Amino acid sequence: MRVRALGRITLLTVAVLVVPLAARAQQVGKVYRIGILANVSGGTWGPFIEGLRDLGYVEGQNITIEFRSSEGKYERLPDLAAELVRLKVDVIVAPANENVVVAKQVTRTIPIGSGPPRAGASVKKELNR
Repeated sequence: MRVRALGRITLLTVAVLVVPLAARAQQVGKVYRIGILANVSGGTWGPFIEGLRDLGYVEGQNITIEFRSSEGKYERLPDLAAELVRLKVDVIVAPANENVVVAKQVTRTIPIGSGPPRAGASVKKELNR
């Protein structure tokens, strides 16, 4: 249940970040890249992917998801975040505060969203930037 709730919160965050990108781009056929900077890989992203689909974002059609995981080795996060920046993702989703901090250290131009409720203030700050 908690994973599902976090998935919904993360989805809402990304929706708030991605929908304006779609409105501004006005490009037919544009594929948006969502970078996920995670600590572990696994099936916890299912509700997130389903939620994007419910909003009309389908992987392989109008979005690409670039998933990078530190596999619990937090010292890897800066390199993984830099890789997402090099891939020119449109938004970075960082599900933990530590990941948000690292993502902010490597980019000042890509919006960064976070799933957990405790990071809501940082998401709002990024949107207002």
